[in-house]
Amino acid sequence: MEALFINLAEAFTGWMIRLGLNPAWAESILLLVKWIIVITIITVNIIILIWLERKISAFFQERLGPNRLGPFGIFQTVADAIKLLTKEDIVPSAADKLIFKTAPMFFIVVAVMLYTVIPMGKDMEVINLNIGLLFFISVGSLSTIALLMAGWGSNNKWSLMGAVRSVAQMVSYEIPLAFSLLGVVMITGSLNLQDIVAAQDKWWFIVLQPIAFITYFIAATAELNRGPFDMPEAEQELTGGAYTEYTGMRWALFFLAEYTNLVAVSALMATVFLGGWQGPWLPSWLWIIIKTYAVILVFFWVKWTFPRIRMDHLMSFSWKVLVPVSLGNILLTGAGIYFCRWMGWC
Repeated sequence: MEALFINLAEAFTGWMIRLGLNPAWAESILLLVKWIIVITIITVNIIILIWLERKISAFFQERLGPNRLGPFGIFQTVADAIKLLTKEDIVPSAADKLIFKTAPMFFIVVAVMLYTVIPMGKDMEVINLNIGLLFFISVGSLSTIALLMAGWGSNNKWSLMGAVRSVAQMVSYEIPLAFSLLGVVMITGSLNLQDIVAAQDKWWFIVLQPIAFITYFIAATAELNRGPFDMPEAEQELTGGAYTEYTGMRWALFFLAEYTNLVAVSALMATVFLGGWQGPWLPSWLWIIIKTYAVILVFFWVKWTFPRIRMDHLMSFSWKVLVPVSLGNILLTGAGIYFCRWMGWC
C-alpha cells in the first residue's frame, strides 16, 4: 500500500510534467491533492468519532446512547449536522463582527494544519519536514489565539472569562508538553517524525520514556480542553464560556476543530511513543490508525470518568508538578544517554 501511494504520487507528478506543466506547479498540484485527501479523511473520521464518543459515554453512564436513527444510531451525527446547517446564525449586535466571525475559521484551519507532518504510514505524509515535531508544537499553540479571539470578539463577560482561562491553561500546559517530547528528541537526535518512528524499530519510546508519556498525555488533555480540563467552556460555571454567543455552524466549527485536534494529538502520541506506523503483518497505514484510535479511546475514558477540577488546582498542577517532573525526566534522559555511550552500548 505504501509503495502504491508513492508510485501513484510520482506517476501523477510525471503525468503533469509531460502535459507541459512546470515541475514546481506539478508539485503544488500534488500537494493540493494530498490536502484534499487529508481533509476528506478528517471529515469522515470526525463523523465516526462523534458517534463513538456518544456510545462510549452512554456505556459509562449506563445509558443507551444514539439508537434511533439507523442501526445503533449511526445516522445521528448526520442528523445533527443537518440541524446545525439549518440553525439561525446569530451575531450579537455589540460583538466585534470581524473577530467574531474569523475566530472559528482560524481555529479549524490551525487544527487541519497539524496533519501536515504526521506520518500516515511509511513515507506517507503531506510534507516530510526535518523539523516536523517543532512544526507541530508551534502550529498547535496558535489555537490559543483563536479561543482568545472568540472570547474577546463576543463582547460577553462569560465568553471573555472562558477565553482568558483558556489562554492561561493552554500556555501553562504547553511547557510540560514540549518538555516531555525533548527526551525523545535527545535519544533520536532528530525532529523529523519519520526518523523518530524509525528509531523505535526495537523499543517503543513508551518503554524508554514512560514519565514523558504520562506527562504528555496529561498536558495534551489540557491543551485539547477536554474533560476534566474543559475550562474554556465550563457550562456549569460560565454558561458556555468562550463559545457562549456562537450558534449553528460557527459553533460547529469549534466543535469540529476540537475533534480534529484530538485525532492529531493522538496520532502524534502514537508516532512518538507507540512506534508510529511500525508493526508486524498489517500495512503501516493500518497500524497508525489502530494506535491512534487506542489513544483516543483512553482520552474518552478519562473525560467520562473524572469530574472537572478547580481552575487554581489545574494551574498549580502544571507549574508545581508537571514542569518539575518533565525537567527531571530530561535530566534522567541525558544521564542515561551519557551512561549508555560511556559503557559502549549505544
